[in-house]
Order: sequence, then structure tokens, then C-alpha cells
Amino acid sequence: MTDSRKPRKPLVAERRYSKASKKPAPAKKAKALARKPAPRRKASPKKPQRGGISGFLLRAFRWVFRLIWVITWRSTAVALLMLLLAVGYVYTTLPSLSEFLDGRARGSVTLTDREGAVFAWRGDQYGGAVDAKTVSKHLKNAVIATEDKRFYRHIGLSPRGIASAVRINLSEGRGPLSGHGGSTITQQTAKLLCLGVEYDPADWDSEVDYVRDCRRGSLKRKAHEAVFSLAMEAKYSKDEILSIYLNRAYLGGGAYGAEAASQRYFGKSSRALSAAEGAMLAGLLTAPSTLAPTQNLERSQNRAATVVRLMREQGYLTVAEEKAAQVNPAVLSQAAQKQAGGYFADWVMSSGPEFFTRNTTEDVIIQTTLDQRLQKATEDGLKWVFDNKVRAGSKAQAAIVVMSADGAVRAMVGGRQTKVVGAFNRATQALRQTGSAFKPFVYATALELGYSPLDLIMDEARCWNTPGSGDWCPSNYDRKFRGSVTLTEALKQSLNIPAVAISESVGRGMVQRVASDFGIDNDLANGPAMALGASESTLIEMTGAYAGILNGGSAVTPYGLIELRLLGDEDPLMDVSGGIEERVIQTSSAEQLVWMMEKVVSEGTGQRARFGNREIAGKTGTTQAARDAWFIGFTGDYVAGVWMGYDDNTPLTGVTGGGLPADIWREVMERVHEGVPPKALPMTAPVGLPAAPAPQQPAGQPRPQSTEGIIENLLRDIFGESSSGSRSQPEPITSENR
Repeated sequence: MTDSRKPRKPLVAERRYSKASKKPAPAKKAKALARKPAPRRKASPKKPQRGGISGFLLRAFRWVFRLIWVITWRSTAVALLMLLLAVGYVYTTLPSLSEFLDGRARGSVTLTDREGAVFAWRGDQYGGAVDAKTVSKHLKNAVIATEDKRFYRHIGLSPRGIASAVRINLSEGRGPLSGHGGSTITQQTAKLLCLGVEYDPADWDSEVDYVRDCRRGSLKRKAHEAVFSLAMEAKYSKDEILSIYLNRAYLGGGAYGAEAASQRYFGKSSRALSAAEGAMLAGLLTAPSTLAPTQNLERSQNRAATVVRLMREQGYLTVAEEKAAQVNPAVLSQAAQKQAGGYFADWVMSSGPEFFTRNTTEDVIIQTTLDQRLQKATEDGLKWVFDNKVRAGSKAQAAIVVMSADGAVRAMVGGRQTKVVGAFNRATQALRQTGSAFKPFVYATALELGYSPLDLIMDEARCWNTPGSGDWCPSNYDRKFRGSVTLTEALKQSLNIPAVAISESVGRGMVQRVASDFGIDNDLANGPAMALGASESTLIEMTGAYAGILNGGSAVTPYGLIELRLLGDEDPLMDVSGGIEERVIQTSSAEQLVWMMEKVVSEGTGQRARFGNREIAGKTGTTQAARDAWFIGFTGDYVAGVWMGYDDNTPLTGVTGGGLPADIWREVMERVHEGVPPKALPMTAPVGLPAAPAPQQPAGQPRPQSTEGIIENLLRDIFGESSSGSRSQPEPITSENR
């Protein structure tokens, strides 16, 4: 039998379910999971630090690199902030677009001839505002192709262009900022605007100093330029910036802006420019004064050819258009080609009111007395004589003035180079001894006091006492004496003794007064040599004085200005500033003097001035040692004066007033009178009255002790000059007869 008290082992199922009955298994598991801490990641093993010197250097390098990085990005951030502030400030100071278009400190002067046609420009020309959207596309494209091909893609600065410019400058041995600038059109415009600083005469010694300061290339200036350029890019559109540039850029010939240059060189609007013309204007931007087509057309055309090629390479022109522009380069307008009356224009500018000419701030139109046909005739006549009768290489100069009897100057040449601006004008600025060209005023005085052209005078050896210099004993040019001669014969043969004798007889003071009243305003010599032209005068004064003889004895003031008005105004601010003035001698005296002077040309020393069948009157003049040679004469229509000599007073060789000056006068006046009907001179032959007593030689006067030329004696005895000693011989010009 079995023992019923023996304990029995529990069943496995009971063990399983007896524990589960105490608490639900999922809750207990969740609690256990909640209490269980998250497993820790195993730390990666530390890299062993490199020891020794190499390790120390590596750690130092890393530290320095981190420091530089921190400083760099923070400095950059500060710099960018400061740049933005600077650009923002400049942005607020920029005015409206219209205020930037015309930036000239001076106004312009446009000169027209007697018919109203433009022949010269002075001052700062500005033809009016142009817009980049309406200007000729060829001009716009040429400027971009030449100056800044990425203009529409950058923000005002071109790092690539600057880097390239620095590289080129360094490779050429210059400083990084010297020479090529790599500037964009925006930067160039900023420079043209002088970074917004306007010209104020109170702040600058001159406009030149102002411009020089604006063009400085220092690093500080470049930084300011960059800020100003960025501000412009923010303020204005690209086309507006280009418009400012096209209006402000100097394009040579006194022209500021595309419109002025277009009118100046081509006589047309900037809207109508061809590809060749636009390329020529764009080519001037690099060196406007040197490349100006009025200075050297061929050089300007060569530069334009390069611009045309750039336009084709950048897609602005087709191959056919490029070929057409290269085959037919731009040429100057007719007015620009002539460059007429440069000396005349300068004279008008210098003689007009300063505040409307040299220093005008307005745009002025001046109508003048110039006749462009006569101006060309004058230039052509002078050139012909020097090309055909003067030895090649001669440095001799000449000047010519042609005027009407009322003093209106019709043509003027102040030197052999006629296409000039601002050159020394020998017609108006050179004071030269007049020689025998002064004698008509001696005879005018005598005629006014009752002498007749037929009165007799002794041509014989005589001496006059000059205080402080002793006896002065002149002789004639040919060193011969003719005895008793008429006043007409004495003037016709330009005899010296009779001229001095008459001057002394009527009184030097009277001769001085008559000459001065006729317009010879310079101080006249006080001694007897005054009668022989020892005094100095200008060609325009002498020609004006002869005009007074032609018009019947009334003084004239040579003038070139007819009317002055402001651009856009109809009413003139001033009109004629010269003309006929008070009477000096009676008409009868003037007409008798004209008759005497006609004999000079028809029978005397001025015969080489004759041409055609015209009545011509005039007078030759040659000074001491032929340093000056003159011929001044007139027809019934015009008066013309010619002077010839060296600027340094070197004597002419073989030249007298009746030679080359008379030839120049004839060649000029023959051209001047083409198509003009002959007109009689206002002259009256003398009545055959008994001759008036001639001044007699005082008893006891010594005879001349020398037969040297009259003018050499004059200067030697009055001024103590010696005619002996060595003197370098001047270049022979041409041989000619007296």
C-alpha cells in the first residue's frame, strides 16, 4: 500500500499557472523594461596624439588656422557691412539723371560766317542730351564693344578686368594701378562725374587742377570710385548709366558728348550715325585729343577700323557689314574738313566780351564777317607762292588780312600753317616795323595841309640833327639821288629823303596825329626816322588804316563780330563792334592820295601786284636789313595787307616789299576777285597848279659820309647799332628784283 502522507510534486502546469495568477505578465514585463537603463555606447578609443616637435607644430598650425579663419570671416562681415553702409550713403546723395547729363564747366561758342554757315567752334561744345535707347545703335554697340563688353552683366565692377589690367601693368614694368585700369563703363562714368564733386572756382586754382584731381589713380581714389559705381548701379538702370557716359565723355575738338561730336565731325545727329561713324566716335574715347579726325583723319580711321573688327567679333555686325564699314570709312563733313578761319576765329574770341567768349558759361552763337570763299582764296594764294617761289625748307612766315573799306575783316591768315587753333597770330599779335608802308600817312598829312601830288621836292643828300645822337644822314634804298621830283614820283619810287623832308616840313606831330587817327595806335617814333616806318605796328592795324584811305578818309576799326546771341534766343545781346568812325582827312585829299598810290602799282615799286585790268593802289615796305617786308594795297572792293619775315627777326635774303609780298598779294587778290566785276578806284587826278615851294636844305648841312642803306643808317645812328662785324647769313628764299 502506498503511503498517502507522502507529499506529491507539483505539476509543471501548476507551477506555470500559479505564478501567472498572481499578476498579469505583460504589466510586469513593461515595468521591468522601464526600470532597465539604456545600454551605453562604447567610447571609441582615443587617437594617440603625436608627440614631439612635429606634434607641437601641428597643433600650433591648427590653432593659428582656426584663429585666422575666425578673424577673416568676421572682418569680411564687418567690411561688407561698412561697404553696404557706404554704398547706401552715396546712393542717397545721387541726384536725378537729368542733372548728370551736361557737366561742362564752360559754355560753347559757335561761329558762323557772314551768311550764317558754321565754320568754327570754341569752348566746350554740347549738342544736347542723348539717350542710350534712341542714339544710333552702331554708336552704342561700338562703345560697349570697345570699352566694356560685359557692361550689361556686371554690377559695376569687373574683377576679371581688374585682374587682367594688373597683370598687364606688371608685365610691362609699371605699377599695378598704373597704365591699364580695367575700368568698367560704370567706373569711367563715375570718374567723369568726379565722384559727384562739382567744379567750384573758389575751391580750385583752375579747372585743369580740378580735372587732374578727378583723374588720380591712387588706391584710396579707386576705393571711392568702386563705392560710387556700386551706388550708381543701384540708383540707375544700365541704359541710364550709358546715357550719362555718352553725354559726358570728351570726344576731341572741344566736343563733349555724342551729339556735339556727331555734329562737329559729321554734321548730323547722333541718331543717324553709320557703323563707320559710330566706330570712329567710339575709337576717340581712348585718346580724344590725339585721335580727333580734325587733327589726323587717317589715324582716326585706322582706330575706327579696329573698333569695327571688335563689333563684328562680338556679334554686333555681320561680316558683310564689317566689310562695308572698312571699305567706306567715316569722313569729315565739309565744314569740319575746311577748318576755315582758325586765326580769324581766335581773333574774334579774343576781341569779343570775355564773359561771352573765353569764359562763357552759356552756349553762344556769334555771327562774323568772315567770307569763306575769300578765306579759301587767301589760304590758296599764300600756299601757291610758298610752294612755287620760296625755297623748300625755308622757315619764313607770312600773314594776310583781307577786309572791306568799312573795316569788316573778310579773311585772315596768321601764319603758313592755316589749320590751327590757338596759334600765334602774326596778323594781329606781331608788332613789326612798318618801313616804307608808313609813308602814305606822311603824304596824307601834306595833302590835307594843301600840298599837291605834283609839288616838287628835292631828293638829295641831307642830314637831320637828332638830339642825343647827332646828325642823321639817310639815303635811298638804291643809294642814288634824283634831284627835283614830284611828291607822286617820290612815293612811287619810295624815296626816303623826300618823305623825311615832307614830314619835317608839315611837322612830325601832325603826321603822328594823322597816323594815330587812322588807327595806328602804337607809340610812334619821335625822331625824323618816323617818316620811314621806324615805329612798330600790327598788320591788321596797318590794313585798317589803308581801308580808311580807300573809304574817303574816315578811320575804321577792324571788326569781325556782327551779332552775338545765346543759343535758343532770337534777339541778339550785342551787334557790330566796329566799322567807319570819324573823318581824318578830307575826301579830296584821300582821293588824291589814292591816285598817287595807284602810280606805285602801275609804274613804281609795286608793279608785281598788278593783275587783270583792275585799278590797284598800294605801297611796298621794307625795313632795316629786310627783317620785315610789306605790301598793303586795295582795289575798289577790298583792302589786303601782306607781311613777310622771320619770327626771330632774321633778315630775309633778296626779299623786299615789292617782291614776294607783292606776289602773295597778287595771288590772293586775283582769287578773291574771281567773278567780281572790276570797280574803279575812288581817285582824283591832281589839278595842274604851280608847284608849292619845296622844303630847302638848311645851309651848312654836311653831306652824308656813308652810302649805306637808309634803314641800316637809321638804326645805327639812333640806337647805336653797328652794321659791321660777322653775322650769320640767313637762308636764301628766292632772288628777286627791287
